[in-house]
Amino acid sequence: MSLAGCGRHETPRVAAPSKTTITALIWAPDWPEQMLQIAAEFTRRNPDIRVNVQFMIGNSVEENIKPRVASGNLPDLMSVNPNAYSAELADQGLLANVGDTAAWNAMLDPLKDDWTSRRAKHFGISGGVATTLIYYNENMFAKAGITSLPTNFDEFLAVCERLKRAGFTPIMWNGGFPNMLGNGPFSFGFANNVVARDPDWKRKMADGTLDLNTPQVADIFARIALIADRGYVQDGFMATDYDQGIRLFKEGRVAMAFHGSWAAGLLLHDNPFDVGVFIPPWNAPGKRVVPVLGSETGFAVGETPNKAAAMRFLEFIAGDGFAILQRKRQNIPPFTHVAPNMVGNAKIADYTAMVSTYPLTSSPYYSVLPSNSIEQLHRLMLDVLHRKITPKRAAALLDASVKNEAKMHYK
Repeated sequence: MSLAGCGRHETPRVAAPSKTTITALIWAPDWPEQMLQIAAEFTRRNPDIRVNVQFMIGNSVEENIKPRVASGNLPDLMSVNPNAYSAELADQGLLANVGDTAAWNAMLDPLKDDWTSRRAKHFGISGGVATTLIYYNENMFAKAGITSLPTNFDEFLAVCERLKRAGFTPIMWNGGFPNMLGNGPFSFGFANNVVARDPDWKRKMADGTLDLNTPQVADIFARIALIADRGYVQDGFMATDYDQGIRLFKEGRVAMAFHGSWAAGLLLHDNPFDVGVFIPPWNAPGKRVVPVLGSETGFAVGETPNKAAAMRFLEFIAGDGFAILQRKRQNIPPFTHVAPNMVGNAKIADYTAMVSTYPLTSSPYYSVLPSNSIEQLHRLMLDVLHRKITPKRAAALLDASVKNEAKMHYK
């Protein structure tokens, strides 16, 4: 038995490689399949990390994150907006500093300020260069006899009236997804009625001295309601959600869509008509329009035990994974160097380059307003459209919300 034992060789047991599961909470209203593809490809290349993708619901990124913060269950990687709320999470130590990543170094310098907190913490990577614009059905415009694009709000209303008289529904309103009313007509209204009038608006909003209870802010809400009241929007617009709105445009049932550059891949292709784009003319006659241009919703890493694995996933999203995302969205990449085979769209690139030359631009509303005021804004726009409150009352309530946020958070 002794000799037999000496002749036996035990095969050493090799421990199975440990596998980390990270949670990714993602805002992807129009590209969920692509996010799943990115996660699957990342795991294929990094078999030690599995990604549990969860999708945000509702009308804003913030309303998905806040319950996680309150319950101490922050995801390892998440979509965030480049705004004061996300910056505050970073300064509180809930979001990791991504300033040492290759993704941060590759991001366009003009976008980096959007993602830097008051304590100089770099808290996220942009998902793209975001701008909102009007996509229009060139065939409908031609049939309505419209030969020149509107350059101010009065001309825009005249175009809508001409389209209506020609038997077309002029524009799509997302009453069932107020996020797009915020990104579109509210953001442009804020840009042209507030930003254009007060160069110090940002500091004043932060310290609570910006007055939003004004006729100019009431006018932002009034214009949203006016377009609906004149019958320039589709039937049942208060129930139209994000996907339905895009379908209405693609099916030729509305002449215009006030939408984002992030939807270019959907709105510009596979249509039975030609599509053009123009700057939403929310300016008064004789005034130069202030376009909306800034950082799109991006990605952050939580200060969790899985931070290192989540950082690897972040680097992949901003690297090889971004090409998967771009095939669907065809947005403007937020990076200094873009691979030659990266899918893009010339119309959106040209539009973005054009508005980038304007002396004054504003950011999308999710970067401008405090997070609680974003949720309040959604309700206010819908209440104005339902005629529950007046535009003047909406301006007063928004003003109170913004000042209350400043009182609670400004230091």
